[in-house]
Amino acid sequence: MSHSFIMSCVTCQDVILFLWSVTEGNEKRKCHFMNPTTELLCKSDVFFISIIFGLKGLCSVQHRQRRQLVPACFLNIKINITMNTHLLALQDFTQTQLKALLDRAAVLKKETQSGLRHQQLAGKKICMLFEKPSTRTRVSFEAAMYEMGGQVIFMSAKESQLGRGEPLKDTARVLARYVDALVVRTFGQDVVEELAHYSAVPVINALTDLHHPCQILSDLMTVIEQKGDLSKVKIVWIGDGNNMANSWIQAAFAFGFPLTLACPTGYDPDPTILKAAQQRAEQPITLLRDPVEAMQGADVVNVDVWASMGQEDEAEKRLAVFQPYQLNTALLAHAAVDAVVLHCLPAHRDEEITEEVLEGSQCVAFDQAENKMHMHKAILEYLINGMV
Repeated sequence: MSHSFIMSCVTCQDVILFLWSVTEGNEKRKCHFMNPTTELLCKSDVFFISIIFGLKGLCSVQHRQRRQLVPACFLNIKINITMNTHLLALQDFTQTQLKALLDRAAVLKKETQSGLRHQQLAGKKICMLFEKPSTRTRVSFEAAMYEMGGQVIFMSAKESQLGRGEPLKDTARVLARYVDALVVRTFGQDVVEELAHYSAVPVINALTDLHHPCQILSDLMTVIEQKGDLSKVKIVWIGDGNNMANSWIQAAFAFGFPLTLACPTGYDPDPTILKAAQQRAEQPITLLRDPVEAMQGADVVNVDVWASMGQEDEAEKRLAVFQPYQLNTALLAHAAVDAVVLHCLPAHRDEEITEEVLEGSQCVAFDQAENKMHMHKAILEYLINGMV
């Protein structure tokens, strides 16, 4: 995505009017002076300036080794930017915005691995409202916030007034006065939508029964690491047409890659989401019944549990229905020889995926799990600070 700021600031004892531009796919951030004949890189030997425009109108300004927060109005900033306040579903974002998040997550991962300590969210707080249990999503969001210098408040449903019937609009308006973002893991998509409607701070969908956008973004990050250009890979989904399948469909539309889903009758993805994506997609989004047909030439194979949270009563029935959709070595043999396997975890070994495949060399589920933290850093930075 692209942000443009026209501002005045003092550098090297001069007052300079320049345009700050963050360009797609380019880690170099350039200061384009209003004089078109002059250009320099912010990261130069002369000086370094970083501008972070937050939702509360503060800018972080670093000149050489001096850093301070000043009101944006003092810098005479004029903003020309279109950005999303919340992350509720992938359909709310453009390809450019989603690509910027993926690029930023890759940079943050590289910097973390090199030992760089991030402090972009120092002094910021998030509240995590979880009505569903979680291991990876909770820990990766908490680790992401802590590694960015921020703080985390975690509340389960039974620990908040939500469990006692407090209106969502009241919860949203109160918590927004305490923290800088809400991370919500719940059942109904209507819950995150209502919270977002009344919240003055960003609301992030950490999972609902309809969408799992943060997970898919970290999965896409993993696919890019393994395969490169998304538009040139065939991605296959095998199993239940659940929230993950819905978000994969929206990702396929957004990025223009071919997606094939194999689901048993009665367990299709959301029909509205599927139809909308198929009508506008650059490449085919196909729903099949035969997993073997779906797997032909697959570059990336996705599976998930057959009974999601809240479907425990259906578990025995689903075991019988989904057995032909188990990802085992025989089914995987129909994919490309260098295909990679994704699983968002937790895995029910020898149900939706065999032990042999999960522990095999083609499975990148644990890289996928690590990438959740790096992607969550990029999401939090974007929504709280207002830019990638």
